[in-house]
Amino acid sequence: MQGTKLLYTLTLVSGMLECLCFAGAVFGYASLVFVLKEDGYFSQGCVSIPGTNSTLNSTDCTKQDVNFSLVFTLAAFLNSFSTSVNGYIFDRFGTMATRLLGISLYTIGTLLVAFSSPAYSELLFPALSCISVGGIQLLLTNMQVGNLFAAHRSTVITVYNGAFDSSAAVFFIIKVLFEQGISLFSSFIFMSLCSIIHLIRTFLLLPRSHIPYPLTPRYTYGLSCEKVSICNVKQFIKRRGREMTAPQESTAPPAPEAKAENQEGAVNNMRSFRSCVLSRFFLCQLVWLAVMELRHYLFIATLNPTLNRLANSDQELVSQYTNAFALTQLCGVLCAPWNGLIMDRHKGKPLAPGVSDREADLRSSILSLLLTSLMCLMFSVCASIPVLPLQYFTFVLQVLNRSFLYGGNAAFISIAFPTYHFGKLYGLMITMSSIICLVQYPYFALVNGPLKGDPLLVNIVLSLFTLLVFIHPIYIFIHCRKLARTRLESSQSEATGGSILAEAKL
Repeated sequence: MQGTKLLYTLTLVSGMLECLCFAGAVFGYASLVFVLKEDGYFSQGCVSIPGTNSTLNSTDCTKQDVNFSLVFTLAAFLNSFSTSVNGYIFDRFGTMATRLLGISLYTIGTLLVAFSSPAYSELLFPALSCISVGGIQLLLTNMQVGNLFAAHRSTVITVYNGAFDSSAAVFFIIKVLFEQGISLFSSFIFMSLCSIIHLIRTFLLLPRSHIPYPLTPRYTYGLSCEKVSICNVKQFIKRRGREMTAPQESTAPPAPEAKAENQEGAVNNMRSFRSCVLSRFFLCQLVWLAVMELRHYLFIATLNPTLNRLANSDQELVSQYTNAFALTQLCGVLCAPWNGLIMDRHKGKPLAPGVSDREADLRSSILSLLLTSLMCLMFSVCASIPVLPLQYFTFVLQVLNRSFLYGGNAAFISIAFPTYHFGKLYGLMITMSSIICLVQYPYFALVNGPLKGDPLLVNIVLSLFTLLVFIHPIYIFIHCRKLARTRLESSQSEATGGSILAEAKL
């Protein structure tokens, strides 16, 4: 038993370090762009402006900025769009197959960056895309670790997503090393070699298939325990099947609250994948995620040109704000647990009569969804105000909102839908939100064209569009109120029926 706890702890800690140091590195792209510009990537996009004597503003690098924005747009799109395929692979083929694919893609991406050069700037498109897709596969296989800690399941999921967000600081570290004379080649070769660590963890600290929820008795995994683990899982499933089909030994009717909980759990566990996708829960969650994800993607993709505009192209000032943004990303892993604690705050407390675990989880998620929506609105408003010092506060709101967003999304899917559909539903959710995020390209065209580089008007529209995210927590609140009302009416009906039966006996 002690050895199993140690194994679980090693899996938890190593998974957090993996997410923190690798999985979401692509979202630190703003720091990498600064280095790539210094090296002259896409420099053919800079053209001289005739009739100017100032060396500071003698070139127009709009096309260079557009190319860098497109690199991130493609990587961010594939990060989300490929998650549907990743979710299917994970549900169908298990942890090991998914991780081996992800590690391969991640290694290819880092090697492509290492061997790229200003003459081959186009290599950044497949390179960042591979790093992005490989990273999300590492996160997907790590989130199931929450199943090992049932009382803190949502907290673990949100912590991993927070670590994923904080890994954006990896490119900031590369930027700092570059300023100290260490080349991009050396940094990315080192990241490629770290794939050996991912492989070791895949074989020793994770199962070949999946971590079940709830856990089977004496569940274990690893290279030497895999066959035992699979056997335990199969035996547990068979035993539960016999218990569900066996006739009741007791003739006493179940308590109303137990009956309600069993019925709700049975209905939820028997749901098909299609019914989950067509549910209002899924639709509201999709709108909630897509709107906020779009706002974050646009902010990250345009951060460098925005800072250049607000700082009047003072590169020292731009570097200062870029570093501040990267440092705030490190705080994602510190902010994410707050969301998990909010969602798990009811665990360990006695439930009200008739309230199921799932209903209690949904009730706890309302506050999380509402806070995340409010933070997104505040972040969008601050990002729209063209005042440079205000961007420090914008960075803080951005990392807070982002750490709540993805962890809350994964935790809500694990609460609202059956566990065996998690990979597919999570993947489909992220994929569909990425399709909505393709609005980024028209955004760039509009800002760089008719608006002549000033995004103020579009940002105001985006802030108003952000109000849509409040629909989701309101709907969950109404749904929970309906459940409570139905439960009250049912108990009153049973009480009335019991009194009539008693009178009839008299």
